[in-house]
Amino acid sequence: MNACCIATYDFCIDQNATLTKVFTWLTTPCCNAVGAAPAPVDLTGYTAAMQICPFPGSPTLLFNATPYITLGGPLGTVTLSIPGGITAAMDWFSGVYDLILTDPNGIATKFLSGTITVCPGVTVIVYGPQFVLLPGGQAADVPGGQGVLTP
Repeated sequence: MNACCIATYDFCIDQNATLTKVFTWLTTPCCNAVGAAPAPVDLTGYTAAMQICPFPGSPTLLFNATPYITLGGPLGTVTLSIPGGITAAMDWFSGVYDLILTDPNGIATKFLSGTITVCPGVTVIVYGPQFVLLPGGQAADVPGGQGVLTP
């Protein structure tokens, strides 16, 4: 599939919140029959890779987003979904990224690129097992992961 242009998309990751972005790769006007509407590119068999670095060419990797990408096959969707527990640990401010899609023949296409900013969170959500401290210093599991420490 030939893409006539590469999309640039800048966005913010809200720290402590789940990030979900859904993009659709559509055929370009140059690839359609006259009068035909753009159609989704079938991403069946494709792989995706996305990394965030401080600047282009930097050897420093701020975040590898590849494990958080899901491709939608014939729907042409590319979904980036990073859980709040992961965004909570992001301790960098901004970087650049590109998202590369590789077809089953090994041909790689830059699908998206841009800048990403981490918008610092205020409300802290505690992820993982939670405990309540009982009188006498004993800890007990709290169902649902919510709890309060009491003396």
